[in-house]
Amino acid sequence: MNIRTLLMPDKPQNIFPEASDFSRCPELEVFKCLDQQNIKYSTETHLPTHTVAESSILKSEISGGHTKNLFLKDKKGQLVLISAWAHTEIRLNQLHKLIESQRLSFAKPQLLWETLKVTAGSVSAFALMHDTQNRVRFLADEKLLDFEMLNFHPLRNDMTTSISQKGFARFIESTGRGLEWIDFNEI
Repeated sequence: MNIRTLLMPDKPQNIFPEASDFSRCPELEVFKCLDQQNIKYSTETHLPTHTVAESSILKSEISGGHTKNLFLKDKKGQLVLISAWAHTEIRLNQLHKLIESQRLSFAKPQLLWETLKVTAGSVSAFALMHDTQNRVRFLADEKLLDFEMLNFHPLRNDMTTSISQKGFARFIESTGRGLEWIDFNEI
């Protein structure tokens, strides 16, 4: 192996950023997309949060429906993104029956990056703007209908963007999808 082989391997490297590397400013793409559609939003900066438990302090400071987001893959390769109310219990071992898919499991971080251009811990419905081939089926928790304002990470977990329910619906439609509401209490 010579130095040329080390510097320029025959196969391209599939590199994705560290979960905490936001130097590419992914939120700016989200804000640009929302601005282009005249969707009003507000964004708060905070310490990074990776779990619903870590983000519990935000709930008292930012009003509205806080979300958790799951990027899943079934055994046949179908990709699913779920945006659910932070406190909704999602039974993955039963969900596939409700949505008529194969058994679901969490997708690998590399697939998340390749498909939605977002790192683990920062995924939200806003990432659908990167799924130009509509590979990802999007499911929204019916419980979110109880809130006038909804809160999502703008593709980084040290910020929370609040958007109206109506604005959220317009954003989802702009990605070439309809809103598919799921009652997770049915499973």
